[in-house]
Amino acid sequence: MAARTLTCVDTTLQDPLVGHVLDGRYRVDARIAVGGMATVYRAVDTRLDRVLALKVMHPTLAADATFVDRFIREAKSVARLAHPNVVQVFDQGTDGSFVYLAMEYVAGCTLRDVLRERGALQPRAALDVLEPVLAALGAAHRAGFVHRDMKPENVLIGDDGRVKVADFGLVRAVDTVTSTTGAVLGTVSYLAPEQIENGTADPRVDVYACGILLFEMLTGDRPHYGDSPATVLYKHLHEDVPQPSASVPGLAHELDELVTTATARNPDLRPYDAVALLSQVLDARNALSADQLDAVPPQAVTTDHQNADDRTSVIPLSLSVQRPLPVNDDDAELHRTSYLPSPPPEPPRRGRGGRGGRSMAPRRGLLAIVAAVLLALGLGAGVWYINSGQFTTVPGVLSKTEAQAKKQLTNAGLDVKDVKRSFSDTVKPGRVISSDPKPGARIRDNDSVTLTVSKGPEIVRVPDLEGYSLAKAKQRLKNEGLVAGMVTKGFSEDVPVGFVIRTEPGAGTERRGGSAIALTVSKGSPVDVPDVVGDDLEDARQELEDAGLTVEVASEQVTSEYEAGQVAKQSPDPDTKAGGGDTVTLTVSKGPEMIEVPDVVGDSVDDAKQELEAAGFKVEEDRGLLGLFGDTVKSQSVDGGDTAPEGSTITIEIR
Repeated sequence: MAARTLTCVDTTLQDPLVGHVLDGRYRVDARIAVGGMATVYRAVDTRLDRVLALKVMHPTLAADATFVDRFIREAKSVARLAHPNVVQVFDQGTDGSFVYLAMEYVAGCTLRDVLRERGALQPRAALDVLEPVLAALGAAHRAGFVHRDMKPENVLIGDDGRVKVADFGLVRAVDTVTSTTGAVLGTVSYLAPEQIENGTADPRVDVYACGILLFEMLTGDRPHYGDSPATVLYKHLHEDVPQPSASVPGLAHELDELVTTATARNPDLRPYDAVALLSQVLDARNALSADQLDAVPPQAVTTDHQNADDRTSVIPLSLSVQRPLPVNDDDAELHRTSYLPSPPPEPPRRGRGGRGGRSMAPRRGLLAIVAAVLLALGLGAGVWYINSGQFTTVPGVLSKTEAQAKKQLTNAGLDVKDVKRSFSDTVKPGRVISSDPKPGARIRDNDSVTLTVSKGPEIVRVPDLEGYSLAKAKQRLKNEGLVAGMVTKGFSEDVPVGFVIRTEPGAGTERRGGSAIALTVSKGSPVDVPDVVGDDLEDARQELEDAGLTVEVASEQVTSEYEAGQVAKQSPDPDTKAGGGDTVTLTVSKGPEMIEVPDVVGDSVDDAKQELEAAGFKVEEDRGLLGLFGDTVKSQSVDGGDTAPEGSTITIEIR
């Protein structure tokens, strides 16, 4: 359930929570939206004076202890997922029968609102929305979360342009798929086949849903429809998502490829998580020209019959969808009203040829019209005439098996010139990664196509890097198709300082190409750190350097029980282990703090000791022979009112 702006507030019914202060803190101002699991309100945190969204679970669900426990547990997990594109969870609590989440309030609207109002988006706008969505999901996937319910309603677009994903990891009602409401049709439209078939929910179900989101943003419509949820579910299981260019001719094939890859019915053929899909999206954006990114979707094409030169008109409506030009007079008459402007009537013709001359008039008029249309499209009539019928389009063969791709190309009248093999983390072995020319490219009949077929992910053995310098170890990993990960230091009796002790995973382990390998670098044999606290600074420095350690003196001195110029503390602590050459930081004392000594003469022993110790002194008793049974302080080693170092000892004489 996504927090929305006031324009989405449901004011048709009086809600009993509106105006109520929940949990003595959250003042409920307005109802924003109602869903199958909870109602969302705009509220004010009266303690911090900030506006937030309050999601309150429906009372019928709140009565289910198991449901509530899971709701709370997953909310706490999501609260730890700090990402700028994730709607944050601030608080969770209960108030009587109300179970609630306090969440970030996003002033704006949802992607569903945008699609409902605008329909298809330009590719640039669609990618501008998709990329932060994938960034949010990628952070969740790497943290161990799966969203499970990605749809336009859960994508918030703030008034400031920020994109955020809502409803991370929250529980779905068990009858979501079987319900027959219209809202459910909106939900099942984004379910991956494996979710439907066996309830599997790993990061690839979010990848699938994002592929559907991209299709919908590019075309303004969902790929699968039906009279019931069951029909939609059946199509997800048994029908591929069509390429968006089938609905919006002219879309770049890179966009088709993104949708096809992300919505592969076999999850093994999809990117393994949102981070991998985001990488492909960024590559696709970089490959698109400005014209391709800013291609005007169908609903933005306008025709002004009153002013043909209006700058807002992109192309005449009759030409906005490419269709075959008529090739004979009958076709011309059939299509003229929808494709081409009617030609002006020709004047009567004279001359020889009689009937033959009359039959030429319509054809010449038609050819003139065709030529005019071709010129409007930037093509010469001669070029069209020469090239017509000699070209075909490279079919989409991505993710097909090699045999299927070859058969499809052969059926299209094309020859497979060559088959290359390449590693792929996302395409199953034996299936097509790409073709050259690319799918959708215009190519001459009987021309050839080169296929690149997946060898599956590149598997690399981790090399044995023990004894390598750090720089050489990183280079060796790069040469092997791996990358250096986290570098930590450890003790070693055998490996010199700065050289690799071990890797994680260990040498010989098989990993996918591009995997990060952690390195542990030697900091030499362990050295016992001497205890130099209380020593003069120069004596302490000499002792530490003799032990093979480096000394650094802190810039600020501190008051302590030690005399000025002595070491007050050291880091690392005494008797711990350090590597040869490691730095020990010494903090020098500027002497103890001088404090006033209380006057305790005449007090009882217990009272005197209590007062002196409270002032920060240690106390010793001097009873002598005459004070063995006494209980009164006769004198003190430092007179009352004088000062003495904090922590020093005051001796009291007892009689």
